[in-house]
Amino acid sequence: MNVFASFVLAIHLLWILWVIFGAFWTRGRSYLTGFHILSLIWGIIVELSPLPCPLTLAEQFFEQRAGTGTYQGAFLARWLDRLVYPDLPESTLVIAGVAICVTNLAVYGWRCLKWRK
Repeated sequence: MNVFASFVLAIHLLWILWVIFGAFWTRGRSYLTGFHILSLIWGIIVELSPLPCPLTLAEQFFEQRAGTGTYQGAFLARWLDRLVYPDLPESTLVIAGVAICVTNLAVYGWRCLKWRK
């Protein structure tokens, strides 16, 4: 995998971590809260629709340009690839992805209710 594909893969992992744990990082930061809520909605849309993730498309583009395939190249790139694309059934990944997004949205709902009281 070339440098560009590895870079996009690292960004992809950071994006996934942002979607999963963003509710912890946004507490008291309204400008980040709005961005995280939009990220969660985008995550649900990508998981439940045929729309591809732009980061995945970018990774594939750079891999094709480099003439490499998945799991080739540097050790770090292989581990990043395994973190971003675990070897699990697609339905399991979709259910987990949507559940994580819904859980984060529930945290925001709870915060909103608490704030209103």
